[in-house]
Amino acid sequence: MKILLADDQPDVLEALRLLVKAEGFSPTLARSPAAVLAAVEGGDFDVVLLDLNYTRDTTSGREGLSLLPKLRELDATLPVVVMTAWGSVEGAVEAMRKGARDYVQKPWDNARLLATLRSQVELGRALRRMRRLERENAALRGEVPPLVAGSRAMAPVMRLIERIGPSDANVLLTGEHGTGKEVVACYLHAISRRASGPFVPVNAGGLAEGVFESELFGHVKGAFTDAREDRIGCFELADAGTLFLDEIANMPLAQQAKLLRVLQTGELSPVGSSKVRKVNARVLSATNVDVGAEVHAGRFREDLLYRLNTVEIHLPPLRERREDIPALAGHFLVSHAKRYRIENASFDPSAIEALLAHPFPGNVRELEHAVERALLLAPSGLIRAEDIMLRRPSQAPNRLEEMTLEEAEGHLIARALARTGGNVSDAARALGLSRSALYRRMQHFGLKGSG
Repeated sequence: MKILLADDQPDVLEALRLLVKAEGFSPTLARSPAAVLAAVEGGDFDVVLLDLNYTRDTTSGREGLSLLPKLRELDATLPVVVMTAWGSVEGAVEAMRKGARDYVQKPWDNARLLATLRSQVELGRALRRMRRLERENAALRGEVPPLVAGSRAMAPVMRLIERIGPSDANVLLTGEHGTGKEVVACYLHAISRRASGPFVPVNAGGLAEGVFESELFGHVKGAFTDAREDRIGCFELADAGTLFLDEIANMPLAQQAKLLRVLQTGELSPVGSSKVRKVNARVLSATNVDVGAEVHAGRFREDLLYRLNTVEIHLPPLRERREDIPALAGHFLVSHAKRYRIENASFDPSAIEALLAHPFPGNVRELEHAVERALLLAPSGLIRAEDIMLRRPSQAPNRLEEMTLEEAEGHLIARALARTGGNVSDAARALGLSRSALYRRMQHFGLKGSG
């Protein structure tokens, strides 16, 4: 945690430096208003502790108060705690009005000062995360993320999306890996009444048991060994917006029970806190697993499934919507050409023929990667068939020593699943991986298991 300490008295600065350093802060010192502005312009701080009185004026606090609007212009998310020996209610009110987050009088109480600084650091970080999400959502509001879906297979899907999008209904998105479930989740958020709120994506199936509650529900300082400060969870970050829980079927049963309680009550308690907080987040979730089969096998709670799939939207694989391949390829070409600043990018007809002939086991995600790679390889921006470089399944190397590292990893995972009859838990143990880590790799390679 980086803190800027500003005071004109060297002994005061030294006392503050020793105090905050012992609590894990990394302090920078400033002895004048000009030094404060220079430090903030050139550095990145989590909080500023700002004295209001300097040598030119030692009682009114005018110098410090005049700094506050300038600091706010430099970084509106930077928390500033003001401090003065000549504190008054009027001074506190004016400081808060000009942008201070809190107000401390000299002589300070060490415990109270440190608690104030820690809470302001956490609030500042949360505000920055929210601002980042707001910027992302502003882009979404300005241009709803396109869903390229003109094929007959996607027509009923699009009708359902357009009908259910504006509502607050929880939606379960299903389909093979790479079919665009997160893209659809972003679209559902963008056309909803919550579009002005945050969209918060979480890989729910990839969260380790030890961090699950902290990540989703937050924690308070001291809740566990490494909890050095309060943390706001994803549910609260998504308040008044949308929470997207990816890989939901990969969650262990113990985590499912904790998630169910929040969905049922709309209430949560951060780890280590006895206080209950209300949250109002629309929940979109996704999986490439047959959740009904998981329920039947006892690996997924039926009551949780009912909470998640008020509406279920199944996305067909790309092989069932091949009419969309040229339009999708064109969309990705424009997007990546803009990203890499490549002008006059286009497809030769032979490239489109090559794309249409490919089975795309990795679905839309594989198509996007193929277009991006071909764009970088094409010497003049004109993509030809030879630039596509798509490997058919039958072209995969047979011997381990002929494989790339990624191909070898996929090959070994597939063999482990075959040896264990598709049992993910047994395969994970055989490979020396956690269940969630193996699921992430299976998703990447398009492999399926039975639990």
